[in-house]
Amino acid sequence: MSGFEFFFSLVGLLLGLALAEGLGGLSRAVKASHRVRIGWPTALLGIFVSCDVVSFWMYGWALRDKLPISWPMMFGGFLLTGVYYVCASLIFPDDDLADLDAHFARNHRKVLAGVMACNAALIGVTLSLFPDYPILNLNGLLFTWSFFPLALLAILARNQRIKIACLLLLIATYPASALSA
Repeated sequence: MSGFEFFFSLVGLLLGLALAEGLGGLSRAVKASHRVRIGWPTALLGIFVSCDVVSFWMYGWALRDKLPISWPMMFGGFLLTGVYYVCASLIFPDDDLADLDAHFARNHRKVLAGVMACNAALIGVTLSLFPDYPILNLNGLLFTWSFFPLALLAILARNQRIKIACLLLLIATYPASALSA
């Protein structure tokens, strides 16, 4: 087993659990759709977090040959993927699906702030370990750095339409960045 395989056995497990947590919440909401409306904000937040988890996974793969396997790297990977798991678990309520819009209003800031923290940490670690990593190229500038202002605006906005627009734009950056890579 390579060092990366060892590292990613933990990180990949937690990322997979984060995706399963989000999908499990969606499944509960869909099953209860006869008595509850899922609503755009909650659905978009779930799609956004899922896209970001997958992009984090892809980022790990891109860095696979360069990551030094050490206690700080393992613990840092655990912390970041643990935050993703918690964020995914906050998208949908565990049991009371009566008002998903109210649940979104209570939790979207925590979810977005957690995902922002994971992205900031990932960028910081990447640039500290690999100062020449091409994160400052056109693709990186357009997509990676647009993430932070949009996520921050979604956290701070009071207007639901602005939050929805920010989430739509954030989601759109994932396929757009894949097409331009």
